Amino acid sequence: MTTRLATTGLTCATLALLAHATSATAQDAYVIGLTGALTGPPAGTYAPGADAMRIYFDRINKAGGINGKQIKFVVQDDSAEPGKAAANVKKLVTQDNAILVINSSLSSTYAPVIGETKRAQVPLLFANSVCPKEVNPPAEPLQFCSTAFAATYDSRAALAFIKETAKTPVNLGLVAMAIPVSRGEIDFAESQTAALGIKAVAKEIIPPPTPDYTPFATKLKEANANWVFSWAPWITQIRTIEALRRLDWQGDYVTWAHLEAENELLRLKDPKLFVVGANSLFYEGLPIHKEIEAAIKAGGSSYPANQMAEGWIAGQVVEAALKAAGWPATPQKVADALASVKVDTKGLRGGPIEWTKDNHFRTKQYYRVYRFDPAKNAIVVVKDWFAYDVK
Repeated sequence: MTTRLATTGLTCATLALLAHATSATAQDAYVIGLTGALTGPPAGTYAPGADAMRIYFDRINKAGGINGKQIKFVVQDDSAEPGKAAANVKKLVTQDNAILVINSSLSSTYAPVIGETKRAQVPLLFANSVCPKEVNPPAEPLQFCSTAFAATYDSRAALAFIKETAKTPVNLGLVAMAIPVSRGEIDFAESQTAALGIKAVAKEIIPPPTPDYTPFATKLKEANANWVFSWAPWITQIRTIEALRRLDWQGDYVTWAHLEAENELLRLKDPKLFVVGANSLFYEGLPIHKEIEAAIKAGGSSYPANQMAEGWIAGQVVEAALKAAGWPATPQKVADALASVKVDTKGLRGGPIEWTKDNHFRTKQYYRVYRFDPAKNAIVVVKDWFAYDVK
């Protein structure tokens, strides 16, 4: 096994993921390491994507590998704890000889993970975890991000949607989790409101282990917010609106479309809950969605297929980079290959993922807005694909 846990209550998919490793030795395989929040409160956002990568790499290996070599995928659980993440990465680069490290965890793990990969001069891919600003132009040479959500651009998209949708003046409440990237993005959103004619009336920064969201929701309601924008891990986003509804708040709520969003829209059936995202939802039934559904079923995952897009896209990116890096591959060859990668997401996104030497996020970021429509008893597109050039 790649990792041992003394934890109970794990899903079968998580146990399979933690136990996963190919039979190939490091010398005969591309070694890819991952540290992720596979257990703990945020695991619902991160573990499905990591399991999708496992299934993606297994499919490649069964088909003969890349350049005739297998992928050895070494997975470590960090439970979103910075100390664990640092120890995981140190092991991955010094003992497992990983040529690429993937972070799939909270932004609180970023600083130590970045520190360890920089010391080892190993490229770092943020996959299923928020894209930090360092991947935007001019990008840090060893940092890359395939994840849909990203600092600054997401707030611009959400605020633009609020501005064009609101029929009355907007009193905006803002919600973040008390972790670095989430708080920084909500601060950025607040800084943009005045120019859009939006009045920011409240900002709540909610600690990760919060058992009761009522006090924070109460402050938002008492501030007379008629719109709320939250950009945080799903648990903070969804529990805040649930607390607001229990207080009989009737406003509109805009949030990021994390992996849980599709199923949660169907559960809540709230017509004033809007999710802004860069991934297409699986109810659309595109060929790529059906392909993923079949692969997930064959791969033995207990996670829903509609939570697998982020991991699948990360798999596409890693596959493209390894093909370009050739064999034998080194961390520097992989970094060079990532810096010029172009991936057709086949409809999972509004366009391709394309990176350059100075841009490790993407050259164009596409967004869509969804909500649940009670009249149709279904999820609908509220605003179709619109894009921002990333400069």
